[in-house]
Amino acid sequence: MKPYLPLSSPLLLATGLLLSTFQARAQAPADVRGSVLSADRSPVEFATVTLHRATDSTVVKSEFSDAKGLFQFERAPAGRYLVSAAQVGFERRWSQPFDAAGQAVELPTLTLATSAATQLKEVKVVGQKPLYEREADRTIVNVEGSTLAAGNTSLDVLRRSPGVTVDGNDNLALRGRQGVLVVIDGKRQPMTGTELAEYLRALPAEQLKSIELITNPPAKYDAQGGAGIIAINLKKDQKLGTNGNVNLTYGRGEYNRYTGGLSVNHRQKNLNLFGSYNYSDRSFLNILTLHRDFYGPTAGGGRALVSTADQDNRQPVQVWSHSWRGGLDYNLSDNTTIGAVVSGLNNRNTPAGTNQSVVYDLLRNQVQRYNATNTGENRLDNVSGNLNFRRTFANAFGPQELTADADYASYHTRRDQLLQTYFEREPTLANSLDQDGRLAIQSVKADYTQALSKALRLDLGAKSSLVTADNDLKNFTNGQLDLTRSNRFRYDENINAGYVNLNYSQPKLTLQAGLRGEQTKATGKQDREVKYKDFKRNYFQLFPSAAIKRQFTENHELAVSLSRRIDRPGYQQLNPFRQLIDRTTSQGGNPNLLPQTSYNVELTHTFKQKYSLGLSYSRTSNPIVGTVEPESESTVISTFRNLDLQHNYALTLTAPVDITKWWKTYNNAVLYYNRFNGAVAGTNLDRGGVSLTLTSNHTFTFGKGWGAELNGSYQSREVDGFFVSRPNGEVSAGVQKSLWERKATLKLAVNDMFFSRVGRVTSTYDNYVERFVMRRDSRFVNLTFGYRFGNDKVAPTKRRTGGAEDEKRRAG
Repeated sequence: MKPYLPLSSPLLLATGLLLSTFQARAQAPADVRGSVLSADRSPVEFATVTLHRATDSTVVKSEFSDAKGLFQFERAPAGRYLVSAAQVGFERRWSQPFDAAGQAVELPTLTLATSAATQLKEVKVVGQKPLYEREADRTIVNVEGSTLAAGNTSLDVLRRSPGVTVDGNDNLALRGRQGVLVVIDGKRQPMTGTELAEYLRALPAEQLKSIELITNPPAKYDAQGGAGIIAINLKKDQKLGTNGNVNLTYGRGEYNRYTGGLSVNHRQKNLNLFGSYNYSDRSFLNILTLHRDFYGPTAGGGRALVSTADQDNRQPVQVWSHSWRGGLDYNLSDNTTIGAVVSGLNNRNTPAGTNQSVVYDLLRNQVQRYNATNTGENRLDNVSGNLNFRRTFANAFGPQELTADADYASYHTRRDQLLQTYFEREPTLANSLDQDGRLAIQSVKADYTQALSKALRLDLGAKSSLVTADNDLKNFTNGQLDLTRSNRFRYDENINAGYVNLNYSQPKLTLQAGLRGEQTKATGKQDREVKYKDFKRNYFQLFPSAAIKRQFTENHELAVSLSRRIDRPGYQQLNPFRQLIDRTTSQGGNPNLLPQTSYNVELTHTFKQKYSLGLSYSRTSNPIVGTVEPESESTVISTFRNLDLQHNYALTLTAPVDITKWWKTYNNAVLYYNRFNGAVAGTNLDRGGVSLTLTSNHTFTFGKGWGAELNGSYQSREVDGFFVSRPNGEVSAGVQKSLWERKATLKLAVNDMFFSRVGRVTSTYDNYVERFVMRRDSRFVNLTFGYRFGNDKVAPTKRRTGGAEDEKRRAG
């Protein structure tokens, strides 16, 4: 019998919420309209107009005034509001409090008075979003302008995001669950584990605008990503005319780190051109110490220690990366926009590892010592292109829009490695490999949105993607081609999907229900079927989703969401190639991996639109886990396996607190319980554990251009399949100073100042136990200089995302 998810409690709660709404009078959301004029009655274009809650001035949303000074907030939920308007050179103007409830609200004209300061000199109106924002279905990390982001990588910023963890094998997890979909500007990254981590390390944080952590996406999103979606949005300037910025960073950890970048944007009425280039030259040091115990059976049915091994590994790595991006948006008319984006990443790294090992054979009373060097060069070249179309239609009820995207992405990886092992009484052994991998992703999608009434909206869409991967591996032993470890693996995958989603919105109630269907066809072929057979897969699955949000009072809001999601194996996770790490350790993929599917339910209470407490449960079938499992009495393999079942319970608390006007904090705590069931390498697993993740970010604004940030994170003991990790954490801090009328910024930041982010992990099987300590080069100092040039006049823009968001994570 297939496992099932007991949904009685959430459904009863949802039913109760629905029944209670029939006792309230139905009212539709209201549009709020108005105009912004100067003292001489001229329209003020591109004024920032903000809708606030009247009770505490909390920002609800922001818009820009158009060329006629007009603005509109569409479908504002019923409530009492204020509106403010601001523009460079003018005093901020506030409206009187007003009520929005069903009927459109026409506000009196907001007349902006000239700022007295501008009679002497130009004044810059400075505003910056908070580092963290909490919305109904996601947490947003506003990376742009953050002191701690300066000079760092995208992976560094992700590691400090609320609820996100990165384990010793570079696997991303959200609220204690792996299986996260990572998209960059709407395009899915085709990588997992180490490959994805290396890509994010090569992407400078200076390119990032924001990161969105979406834990329970609706049907519009691809079903991939059981733990949720991490959406990384790159910068795109919104200023008129020609403008840009340049940044330079020098960092120092164990070695030097250099980063530099330039971005330029030109915007006029109907055309926007943008481009950026970043270069980095970073060196890191990874240190790994491990101890292994191998056991054999005894006559009495127990186990006896038969051999042990100790290793010390030291690996300096130098990484060079070039990343670039360019594109345009063109307005064919007021209702039609077309666009194109081309981006690329060229990454090269040269690891130079050394290994010292001692193996004790207790049965034969022998000791073997050897040293090894592991050197190589790895290259990744990526080029991606996107064409997009957007058309809006006049609709008296609300938004009506058609969008379409066509995407193409190419990845080329090359890996050369030489492992030389030196023994005391044996000849030197040389193992080398030459790997060449190519991946192409093509996708097209279309999405349509139409308001059917003031309260009801329909979303529907379709998508088709085609992935082709070709990997060729040649292994050599002492210069001779080893056919037993050389192979060629080709993988083709076609996914066709469609979805429909309905959203019903009343002043204090929102209902959402959706259904997505995905047909997957995949084939994997090898030149030589050494250990695994070729395979074909063809399956269709449905992914329903539903959500209810009810506002009981201005201070209390309750939401329930349900969904089913899938995690297909990464393209490299399916690749059966075997690669030597050292004489006793190898790594490889597993073509027998099955997709993991999960049922997810989440209940969230929000207080005063700021504080939230969420309770969630996920039940995952065939969870994919990483393993380091024994192959013999002295060798192990790092690979991936399916377990039978994973249960995840999580309690999430979010608490932004303004201690003073100049000291603001954002605090997040995730208390979760993971339990795994399954069997690998003859060992039955039935293990669970409670874990706690804490993050706290403090932002200080001192005046006269001075500011600072302090970030702390803590991860308690964690159970992840066969791995058990000990607690770790870090504290980072930064200070910045604005210069030259805020055109320039100087930032100094220290990461992991106490060098406390250390991975201490134990992996236990019936016949094997491994304990290792991993230290990365996480403590370093960055000094960053940034300079903005060009026009500062802001114009409204709409960010476009592509259609390949569901394919690009799983390769690599």
